[in-house]
Amino acid sequence: MTQQAAWWQKYGTLAQMAQATVALLGFVAILLQINEIRTSNRASSARSAFLGYTDLAFQNPKFAQPDYEAIKAAGREERSQYESFVSYFLYACEETFAAFAEKREWQASCDYDDLKPHLPFLCEKNQAQPAYLATYGADTQQWVKTSLKTASVAPPDCKLGKT
Repeated sequence: MTQQAAWWQKYGTLAQMAQATVALLGFVAILLQINEIRTSNRASSARSAFLGYTDLAFQNPKFAQPDYEAIKAAGREERSQYESFVSYFLYACEETFAAFAEKREWQASCDYDDLKPHLPFLCEKNQAQPAYLATYGADTQQWVKTSLKTASVAPPDCKLGKT
């Protein structure tokens, strides 16, 4: 003699499956929310870094559009300040490239009148200390090297060529 399942047993199983499905959907929603928060924080951090660089460039126009020969002749303190300025610039651009990889206007912003004046310094620095560029990510290293080549800036003189 077979016993037929009571209605609450039959529908109780369906209710448990529905409850598990809802819990799984909730877990997926939490993972998506965490990812969105991470992306938002990275974008905010990149914007802050880039705005910090822009403010630094405004306060130091002699470094933003440098006369590199004059900076080299000025002395150790000014060369050190300039190197820090360029390092901050590269960091700010690297952060924006990583946070906004799909938005090429950020790289265009870093390219436009920002990187080119620093290429003689970067050429000399890379020639004297190859490890300097290695402190940045692969994309930033490639960006700088491509820009050096495009602008015809190469050792031993590291001067801006005609582009």
